[in-house]
Amino acid sequence: MTRLKTPDLLRSARWFAADDLRSFGHRSRLRQMGYAPEDWAGRPVIAILNTWSDFNSCHAHFRDRVEDIKRGVLQAGGFPLEVPVHSVSETFLKPSSMLYRNMLAMEVEEVIRAHPVDGAVLMGGCDKSTPALLMGATSAGVPAIYVPAGPMLRGNWNGKTLGSGSDAWKFWDERRAGNIGEAEWNEIEGGIARSYGHCMTMGTASTMTAIAEALGMTLAGASSVPAADAGHMRMCAASGRRIVDMVWEDLTPARIQTRAAFENAIIVAMAMGCSTNAIIHLIAQARRAGCDITLDDFDAASRRVPVLANVRPSGDAYLMEDFYFAGGLPALMGRLTDFLHLDALTVSGRTVGEAIAGAKVHNDDVIRPLDKAIYDEGALAVLRGNLAPEGCVIKPSACAPHLRVHTGPALVFDDYPSLKAATDDENLDVTPGHVLVLRNAGPLGGPGMPEWGMLPIPKALVKAGVRDMLRISDARMSGTSYGACILHVSPESHVGGPLALLRTGDLVTVDVPNRRIDMEVPAEELERRRAALPAPVPRYERGYGWMYSKHISQAHLGCDFDFLETSFGAAPGEPAIY
Repeated sequence: MTRLKTPDLLRSARWFAADDLRSFGHRSRLRQMGYAPEDWAGRPVIAILNTWSDFNSCHAHFRDRVEDIKRGVLQAGGFPLEVPVHSVSETFLKPSSMLYRNMLAMEVEEVIRAHPVDGAVLMGGCDKSTPALLMGATSAGVPAIYVPAGPMLRGNWNGKTLGSGSDAWKFWDERRAGNIGEAEWNEIEGGIARSYGHCMTMGTASTMTAIAEALGMTLAGASSVPAADAGHMRMCAASGRRIVDMVWEDLTPARIQTRAAFENAIIVAMAMGCSTNAIIHLIAQARRAGCDITLDDFDAASRRVPVLANVRPSGDAYLMEDFYFAGGLPALMGRLTDFLHLDALTVSGRTVGEAIAGAKVHNDDVIRPLDKAIYDEGALAVLRGNLAPEGCVIKPSACAPHLRVHTGPALVFDDYPSLKAATDDENLDVTPGHVLVLRNAGPLGGPGMPEWGMLPIPKALVKAGVRDMLRISDARMSGTSYGACILHVSPESHVGGPLALLRTGDLVTVDVPNRRIDMEVPAEELERRRAALPAPVPRYERGYGWMYSKHISQAHLGCDFDFLETSFGAAPGEPAIY
């Protein structure tokens, strides 16, 4: 280890080292908590940012895991202090956890800046916690390492493996069709989530923790370890040890999160069958790091990189526990070496190439070879046209092949309650060839861009055996979702995007191979409709929601606040001297 810092250069020394009244006050308050000078003098102060909450089942083990991290920090000669931050629970937070991603990012940045912190351990995993923690730490600029919560164990019902989210959607359709009764539904409810940890499908949580690793912000293999595995405790302690050395090495996020690192993350995401949410979060993270990553970078990678991870919902059978035993993310990355920047730096102090050297695949059906991919292109595709001039996203690897090229009449809904009421009406005039459309569900219209994008298939069609149809919205969808769902239509309808001009009966054409999405409506007619659009009604008049509505960017720009992004080419995250 090459030390670039000495104890007198530690950021925390500004609080504790001086012989003055302010430092006296800081030291005396540490003593009030039972610490002695031997605990902090000349040692890096490590803030452990813990997103534990009684409302967050994904992070239920974090009260225990923080002790493992502290053990590692102490072993390496650091001084660990736990700091609670917002949990952004995906399940319970309304109207959408996405609304509060930026709140957590701001909190992380300010907590680090305002306290005597030399380095930070970021504890997250539930969907929005990963990008929020990384965005905040990147802007704060101190050395930081990410500790993923890990996927939960496989679900089980009557001997069948259940995947969180994906099988909930699947069996809900069967219940709506009358094929599953209340007793079976209750059994599924009790068996689908058997342990703490985040979703064990390739949902947003597994996608974003894998992206954190591909970026170089975790130890090698950290994102694949199941939450309930003893190896997870060892990984936490190892991360605690490593962050101390990172402080001495001055290994900051700015040194790791280069454009090459973000290109690696995009490549890995495509090969994993990633969540569509990856695009919004990774663009936001890149813009915090001063890297101009756009939708075009994702689409270009998708054209080159096939889906290799045979994990639901893109895959047909396996879950993240299987992925871990097949070799985990290092094994997958080992099959992508021709696509990766192997010289990119990681938190370990080693390059990506060094970190994955020797990784082996133990099950070729779970982590497929390049010539036996489960989908020949990457997980996501970016479409543009007169319905989405700034782009929208589809996950073709998880939708019915016949719907990748389709023309059909639109069936348009302006809000989710109307959509739900109509799709539950068995007398709804709809065919499998219709295109369901939900609008006013974007960053401002939702508000907070809720995960409504997997629009429910009308009950009459479900009973007739239909399990997929084309659906379009400016909302997002859960990474555990599947089907021919086109999402993130930008600009959103609430701000006058073209989706606001679409009417029931208009023909919509989608062509995934050629990356097009268009409404077959003459330009003159669209202009007439635009002139008649009412002004948008504000969603908030006070508080955080008001600030959010004034500063949130559109989906194709990552939905970050305009005042928090870093100028491209500028150095992100210079720690403030407070």
